Amino acid sequence: MRLIWILGDQLIPDHPLLKTADRHTAVGMIESSPRGSHLRYHQQKLTLLYAAMRHHAAALKKSGQRVLYRRLTDGARSDGYGEVLKRWIQENKITEIHLLDPNEYDTAQSLPALSKKLGVPIHCHRSPQFLVPRDDFAAWAKGKKHLLMEAHYRRLRTEKNILMTPKGQPEGGDWNLDDQNRRTYREFAKERPKIPPLPPLEKDSVVQEVAAEVAKLFPDHPGKAAGLWVPATREGALAWLKHFIRTRLGQFGPWEDTMVEGEAVLFHSVISPFLNLGLITPQECLQAAEKAYREGKAPLNSVEGFIRQVLGWREFIHGLYWLKMPEYKKVNFLGAERPLPRWAYDGKTDMRCVSQAVTGAVDRAYNHHIQRLMVLGNYFLLGGYEPLAVLRWYTEMYFDAYDWVMVPNVLGMILFADGGWFATKPYAAGAAYQEKMGNHCASCRFDPKQKEGPEACPFHSLYWNFYGQHATKFRSNPRIGMMVAMWEKKSAADKTRIRAEAEKFLKAQA
Repeated sequence: MRLIWILGDQLIPDHPLLKTADRHTAVGMIESSPRGSHLRYHQQKLTLLYAAMRHHAAALKKSGQRVLYRRLTDGARSDGYGEVLKRWIQENKITEIHLLDPNEYDTAQSLPALSKKLGVPIHCHRSPQFLVPRDDFAAWAKGKKHLLMEAHYRRLRTEKNILMTPKGQPEGGDWNLDDQNRRTYREFAKERPKIPPLPPLEKDSVVQEVAAEVAKLFPDHPGKAAGLWVPATREGALAWLKHFIRTRLGQFGPWEDTMVEGEAVLFHSVISPFLNLGLITPQECLQAAEKAYREGKAPLNSVEGFIRQVLGWREFIHGLYWLKMPEYKKVNFLGAERPLPRWAYDGKTDMRCVSQAVTGAVDRAYNHHIQRLMVLGNYFLLGGYEPLAVLRWYTEMYFDAYDWVMVPNVLGMILFADGGWFATKPYAAGAAYQEKMGNHCASCRFDPKQKEGPEACPFHSLYWNFYGQHATKFRSNPRIGMMVAMWEKKSAADKTRIRAEAEKFLKAQA
């Protein structure tokens, strides 16, 4: 008997190995309680994962596949993948195991030892879950001192003929329309664009069943399992994508960086959980967005911005992860050592923008990218928080967080811990950014317009203290050398005050 092992984040619709399945083939899927406890993953993330797996298994059975399935509540809770596979091998006389290349480095590295332990060969096959194969990305990256996402993005647009003219030029004449997609909160408040509701969810008994099990088995994990607000089926994910294209894509671009209190989603797609589980494919997302542009249903700046997230950043981050692991998890270019702040899992801090982002993550296992990068990420960067602790937090708190996603995003883009493998500068910002792009400052006890004293927004002192601490490293960087020069022009008294205010605030957060 041959076993096709489908991992929980590989629920792709046209699994290539299933095309070779016959009466001597079984499909195996495992809900592993030890794997679910590896970190304190958000309860909604686990609920989505396990519910999606159960729906996928049911669909496979309906299509005629012989499915071996291990639920959380089956057998001993301590049973991991090895124990379950060993039992299946004995009970079903399995002689070989096949699976797609795992999306996580540690899982891939563990397979040879697992094969030896089980006494059967384990064969990995190329996964179609990403548009760019790992070896293709490595070939493109070879010899490059710095990897630029923009160059990677333009290459893929051209090779795959996405949003291109018949003459091989980018639609509209420009590759990147970011300058049209940075509208501020003040503009938002003035124009008051109508925010469409998210699509209604049908009652899902599988999600309810899984949520109850997750709440019982993982009670100390963040969030509430019963609060899952996205679908857990391929059909639901496709409907979600269609709803986004029809109702929110048109306004996505201009407001993609805007933060509005009480509006967690705004015009964002929230399709990353489905993409990262395999419920929908990148190609389906790209085709739907480009079709909307071609039919005049969405403007070019919104469509290009969305396509850049899927085709550009997602594929780039995945390629970079596999190119740089395992050394990526050892980086700490800035020598950051501070433990996570006391409010990391409850949001109880007086900084309104930070508090709202943390409580949003707790409530929904989701923040949009500006809250992740320019609010929380900015704080962790400026405060000098230890990279692996921050990585753990991001991986635990979001329902689209997987190792390949978070390692480059957190260690490279957010914390600049890799020293610039792909980000040409740290994403550091002071209080002015928060006030410009969101409305949290209006109800915050700190005042972004005050630059010193107990009422001043802490981002002021944290920002300048950051450049003071790392002046030597950043002085020659052409994109931020000016900030170092501005720091060095400050008086000795100002430098001392800024350092003292920053350190006093950070100690109070411990």
